[in-house]
Amino acid sequence: MEQAQRIAAKAVRRVLAGVALGGALEDAGASQSGERALATDLAYGTLRFLGQVRSAVRILAERPLTDQNVEALLWVAFYQLIHTTAPAHAVVDSAVRVTGQLQRTSAKGLTNAILRTFLRRRQSVLGDIAQDAEGRYSYQRWWIDLVCAEYADSAPEILDAGNARPPLTLRVNCRETSRDEYLDALRLANVAANPVGVSGVIVAEPRRVEDLPGYAEGWFSVQDAGAQLAAPLLDAHDGMRVLDACAAPGGKTTHLAELAKLELIALDNDEGRLERVARNLSRLRLTAKLQVADAADTGAWWDRTAFDRILLDVPCTASGVVRRHPDGKWLRRESDVRGFVAQQQRLLYALWPCLKSGGKLLYATCSIFGAENDGQIEPFLVARRDASRAQFALSAEVAAAGGQLLPAGAGAAHNHDGFFYALLQKI
Repeated sequence: MEQAQRIAAKAVRRVLAGVALGGALEDAGASQSGERALATDLAYGTLRFLGQVRSAVRILAERPLTDQNVEALLWVAFYQLIHTTAPAHAVVDSAVRVTGQLQRTSAKGLTNAILRTFLRRRQSVLGDIAQDAEGRYSYQRWWIDLVCAEYADSAPEILDAGNARPPLTLRVNCRETSRDEYLDALRLANVAANPVGVSGVIVAEPRRVEDLPGYAEGWFSVQDAGAQLAAPLLDAHDGMRVLDACAAPGGKTTHLAELAKLELIALDNDEGRLERVARNLSRLRLTAKLQVADAADTGAWWDRTAFDRILLDVPCTASGVVRRHPDGKWLRRESDVRGFVAQQQRLLYALWPCLKSGGKLLYATCSIFGAENDGQIEPFLVARRDASRAQFALSAEVAAAGGQLLPAGAGAAHNHDGFFYALLQKI
């Protein structure tokens, strides 16, 4: 446990310095650790509840801590004490030893005192933490204020859903097998799972994806249930010319290729990420034309042949998927919203001329912030008289919210992340 605590604390500090969690864990030495899985889990969990554990330290420390290494270690220990079943004495003893290993021998007593005081006063401290919005919800204040302003009474549920541990959700490759057949394969492998959506499967217990039946054979992809709604919404048919404008990492690209035999072109401006799309296509035994390009710079890649369908899954704040990427809650700045809005607008206006008359463009985000969603679509419909918003009823849950799918946990019909979809048709 000591090594895992130390790695997780270092990784959390790296995230707060602006490094994405994957890179932060690598920097902290997780890949070389025998406790890699535990360290990763502790880092993810601490970031999910960082506001809460920060508040715990502030409440119980007699003065602000000057040693950031010790402070981060305490955050990790508080996450364990509040949200895991690890024995409290083991968590405390390990944290005290790690404090000494950090060459902070003089702080060992402080670590011990703070954590043991929490164990004695647990309920009162948790009550005090809940009085502060950042402690209660574990998001930056601007994020909390924005969600409360846009969603009012449902804001607590939305914020809490973003802190839930996400399930492992798969999408069955209908070209290789059926969902019923794949569920049978999972049962034979003693893997508990349940259906979700049209072709999705939720695996009951987390496990290595590569160890699941049919991985090498291309029987499934990992994709959230909410993301699985995108490709069917485009309703692409055999022979259609289809563009996936911002394709990486390729979940929606491969889904499009599974549903119909298309002339499918997938763009991304990151060559490394596009290579990941290529690997996914290969494993699933699917094909598409991949091209490294800035989709908005149509003069550099478009051959002037219009598309029947365009999937525009724009770069965004990813505010709807923070249960899977909790570092996003702390990496994002309020000014980032405006930056993404500008990128999204540039892409939408640039790609509209690439669509055939009568064709459809699906604008998609994994955001819950209105400025990135309806805030983009409504002005576009005013500016472009040849655009109309098409209705869809693939999911009553989505249609009822006007295209905004809010994050929902295990008690919901889909157990999905947050997404936004707007289907636009060229008149």
